[in-house]
Amino acid sequence: MRRARRPSLILSFSTTASALQAEQHLTAQGCPGRLIPLPAEIRAGCGLAWLAEPQQREALCTELERAGIAYDGCTVLDF
Repeated sequence: MRRARRPSLILSFSTTASALQAEQHLTAQGCPGRLIPLPAEIRAGCGLAWLAEPQQREALCTELERAGIAYDGCTVLDF
């Protein structure tokens, strides 16, 4: 049985190092989400992305910026 798609926040990264750094930092801070392969709908960077709920967008982007971790973009799509 296939699960229903729902809106999800996808944070993309230009380098694998940035994606792994973000995963380590966000996990340590207790931020929601997980590292996933970059969905085919998004053409960017290293092939890794952070998946979270759309309502977490501002908090996650602010936390990455505060920590000095670069990310390519924040996209909401049905995933």
